Amino acid sequence: MMDLRPLLLASLFCLPLPALAQSTAADQVSESIFGSKIEPDYAFGAYQRGYYLTALELALPRAEKGDAPAQTLIAELYAKGLGVGQNMERAAGWYQLASRNGDMLATFELGMLYQEGAGVEKDRKRAAELFAKAAEAGYIPAKYNMALLHVEGIYAEPSLTKAAALMKEAADAELAEAQYDYGSMLIEGAGVVPDDIEGARYIGLAARQGLDAAQVDYATLYYLGQGLERDVEEAAKWYRRAAEAGNVVAQNRFAKLVAVGEGVTLDLEEAAMWRALARRQGLSDPSLDALLVSIPADALARAEERARFWPSPPPGTQTGTTPAQQQVDGPLLPAPVDADNAPSQVVTPNPVEADEAEEAEADEPAAEAEPDEAETQDP
Repeated sequence: MMDLRPLLLASLFCLPLPALAQSTAADQVSESIFGSKIEPDYAFGAYQRGYYLTALELALPRAEKGDAPAQTLIAELYAKGLGVGQNMERAAGWYQLASRNGDMLATFELGMLYQEGAGVEKDRKRAAELFAKAAEAGYIPAKYNMALLHVEGIYAEPSLTKAAALMKEAADAELAEAQYDYGSMLIEGAGVVPDDIEGARYIGLAARQGLDAAQVDYATLYYLGQGLERDVEEAAKWYRRAAEAGNVVAQNRFAKLVAVGEGVTLDLEEAAMWRALARRQGLSDPSLDALLVSIPADALARAEERARFWPSPPPGTQTGTTPAQQQVDGPLLPAPVDADNAPSQVVTPNPVEADEAEEAEADEPAAEAEPDEAETQDP
């Protein structure tokens, strides 16, 4: 029987632990957590409104009396440098007090500090113990982290079955990264019975939450007809969404579809723009270059100028004149997925066979590949 553990470690769970759990709890204090433990109070109200020094002054008397949520609130202020200078050592101290007093958000955050070695000496074993404690208490991000640790099998029992069970709990609690990873486990049959349809459904849930890595794989599942009815236009739509979010793999794959007009209107200039954006992030693809070999010099120059100013149009260009000028919220982000990190059954669409690419007419759409011919080499 094939050992899927190395595959999962390589393709899904690139430890150290990903940013999901960090961002879920560390980027903002959970109102639901504090609301359940603190009666409507001025400290948390001040925090919500951005009056951080006031929040600190109001929380301190409660914290000194052992109020765990108030201690966690102070820890958050120091961890993020809100109203005070960032001080991870003080944050760790307050998280420690709050954790001892039963606050699972604090327990989890303290685990993250040990995981990263921030404010405390790095200790992954201690981090795992804290994650386990928070997970047992029902804290969802901790369950996700424990699932990853079970896959890694160093600081938790090696068990894909336990990993899958915890991952499903986190996925059903609508954690996007857990939805994506659990869907991938279903497709791979890692710790669960293989189920392409259910796997595609979970990956789709993550894609709809805006996780660009999931959007790339969801697009590829549509392209291959794996777990979904084959729909190249839908695949192109999801590749584009991920490409606009800055995902380099999506930019490359969407460029290929545009270069041959598969699922979208053929547009060599548009394809060249997406290629330029992918190259900016370090992804060069000879097979895509072959599809664009006949692009006119003036169109290539326009494409590269558009990429230089993307997502805004170049100066002097009327907004909305080309499809590539749609506005995208936020700066261009480095993609968390590269070509080597896709699940083994989710492969790159390559509309034109490599040995025919140099002879293909770039201004004519290539014939749509049959489902059994769709598997091609990765970017």
